[in-house]
Amino acid sequence: MPLLDSILNLAVLLLWLNWRSLRLEPLANPIPTTLVGTLKSTSPGRFKSWPPLISLLLLLLLRVVLCREIGSPVDWTPKLDLVFVSLAFRSDTLHTAVLYSILSSLRLVVVFYFWVLVLVAINQRNTKPDAIEKLLRVHLGRVAHWPWWMLVLLPMAVAAGLWILVQPLLLHYSLALPAGSVAHLAAQGAVASLGLFLSLKYLLPGLLLAHLALSYVYLGTNPLWDFISATSGNLLKPLRRIPLRFGKVDLAPFAGVLTVMTLFHWIPNLVIGELARRNLTLWPH
Repeated sequence: MPLLDSILNLAVLLLWLNWRSLRLEPLANPIPTTLVGTLKSTSPGRFKSWPPLISLLLLLLLRVVLCREIGSPVDWTPKLDLVFVSLAFRSDTLHTAVLYSILSSLRLVVVFYFWVLVLVAINQRNTKPDAIEKLLRVHLGRVAHWPWWMLVLLPMAVAAGLWILVQPLLLHYSLALPAGSVAHLAAQGAVASLGLFLSLKYLLPGLLLAHLALSYVYLGTNPLWDFISATSGNLLKPLRRIPLRFGKVDLAPFAGVLTVMTLFHWIPNLVIGELARRNLTLWPH
């Protein structure tokens, strides 16, 4: 059931991106040259974007049905893992199943856009962006031109704001404990948003290892390979001052992977484990 849940989350994300792409597609809004062209170009573009959005909503409803009809009989408890806190939802109740379906998909969408913002921030100084980078910037719109630190902090602010907004629903269905004060609630939102940074342990090592493979194996020309190489090169710039190349062997990608895993996986896990050993937690109460 967890695997099926993850697949449904991924399907929701793909449908969302498909809907966004149709709305951003330059050809969907061509510049008319005649009055007849103007009349013909309005309706198709508007109705073309509806099927992915309707499919997305139906998929969310399908997960609610599966959650109740399959999750409950197999004693599966849907959980929303926010790294520092995990919310458990009842699968046999309609309202909590709907809330889980929405929040679980929303979490993946927020993480995805955080990754996009981080990739854009890493390549922001590129004077000649490649095709993939241009596509990412189009999805972000004007936000892509913000300073890099704003690109990184924006998703954290969104995640913290979402936590505060859904707090009344979580309390209503007894899914979370009430915060002691407004300051505690804001602190909970800030801690929840830190999980976005820890998710980079999945993105950045993958990029660096792919870059390492492309350095020694020729796979032809592809915009994706160019984007991986350019992004990894920018990511490894702080390590270029360290002599990590020995002949034809470049150890910089390995050093980058170790650095990322240390910062976003091993140290956080060590801190969380030590706090648990002392019966403490980072989560504000």
